[in-house]
Amino acid sequence: MTSVAPSGTARWSGPSADMAGKRNAWLACLIALVAVLVFCNLAHDAALDMNYGWDVRANCAAVDAHVDGLDPYYVKNLKGTKLSYPYLPATLDAFRPLCAGGFLVGYHRGVFLVIAVLCGLVLPGIGRTRRLRDVALRGLYVLGAFVGFEWGLASGNFAILGGGLTAAALALLLRPATSDDRDDVLRMAGAALLGLVMSFKLVFFPLLAALYLLPLSRRRKLVLIAVAGLGFVLPILISVVFYPGLFSSWLLAISGGIPGQHSVQTEQANPSLLLLAQAIVDCVGLADSKPLVFAIYALAATAFVLAPLGWSLLRAIRNNEGSLPGRLDRWLIDHPQAAMRITVLAMYGLYLCSPRLKEYAFFELAIYGAVLIVDLPAAALAAVLTIGVAVPTLVSITGITIEGGVVQVAVALVCFWIMLWAQSARSAEVVRAAGVEPAQR
Repeated sequence: MTSVAPSGTARWSGPSADMAGKRNAWLACLIALVAVLVFCNLAHDAALDMNYGWDVRANCAAVDAHVDGLDPYYVKNLKGTKLSYPYLPATLDAFRPLCAGGFLVGYHRGVFLVIAVLCGLVLPGIGRTRRLRDVALRGLYVLGAFVGFEWGLASGNFAILGGGLTAAALALLLRPATSDDRDDVLRMAGAALLGLVMSFKLVFFPLLAALYLLPLSRRRKLVLIAVAGLGFVLPILISVVFYPGLFSSWLLAISGGIPGQHSVQTEQANPSLLLLAQAIVDCVGLADSKPLVFAIYALAATAFVLAPLGWSLLRAIRNNEGSLPGRLDRWLIDHPQAAMRITVLAMYGLYLCSPRLKEYAFFELAIYGAVLIVDLPAAALAAVLTIGVAVPTLVSITGITIEGGVVQVAVALVCFWIMLWAQSARSAEVVRAAGVEPAQR
């Protein structure tokens, strides 16, 4: 059945249009419900009379100790906290304006909320015009996915700052591929910024390898990786050259070499694949076997993330000719939007494989996922919002603790698989179309 539009053109108004309208209405209702859950959860946390912000107090206490000429890596020199300072010495002066006058300590919840909202606004779309719906979806995912923002907001962790810088880096990197030199300068700025973010927590450094999947020539990609590596190394070099004494203390602090205080080395409770491997080894009574723990961890990272991602890429380029690197480079350049999606998927996956994922680190993981969700088919988008946002939020609202468990990593893995499946299906359609097209001519 057709009807005539005011312009005189025929417009379909049959069953397919009705089904699409019902599907869109159902999806809009789901998005609205998820948004209500997220904001109710954040409002509930804000109403609780709890001593939030322990991380921001520890970090700013370290900055204040440094200003007073004390070694900030010894917890005894930090006022009002038993937590240690985990960041490189170069950050002590970089964070000084943030901590000046106690503003961030007193108002970190408002500041972090503004940063999270800005992340949703800054994050780029891939091959789409900028629409209010997409911006709202990205913002909702940033605020609600894996309850990472809730943990960052409660603890006052500087992962929120890292997330803001990550969003800016992705906005610079995920630009349409052109031969314009100005675009290369902007991408290099994005690569350097991403490398700088990785230097905050060194374990995320492998993520920079995902830049090779951008739809650029091999030379340009290798330059970007080199620039990102420089951005990663620069804070370390500055710390070694200008803060040699503090750098030695930092090494002691993160390796557990300072007795009687909190350290990264001794704290194993975090929702990562490494924790899952440790739990498996504990179940079979081999808790002291570190090689076995790392072997199972490597197997889990490969089976759950790296192998599915690699297989998806191999399927996409299987009809091309030549060497594997050459086929990959040509496919990426020929399919720029798919290449940028796979780049972000690889970043997401490599971040998820990190051996040390604290609860608040899932905020940064949500930044990568937020880039991808707006392009998902309706069913996949509904699944990701339900599993990645609604379920963890409901768990949080009921008061069930997820600290030291695998809830966050489990839902993040499922979301990764859904996003990868959607991208693989899209790539398969492109391959089929390319195979059918010559016969039709």
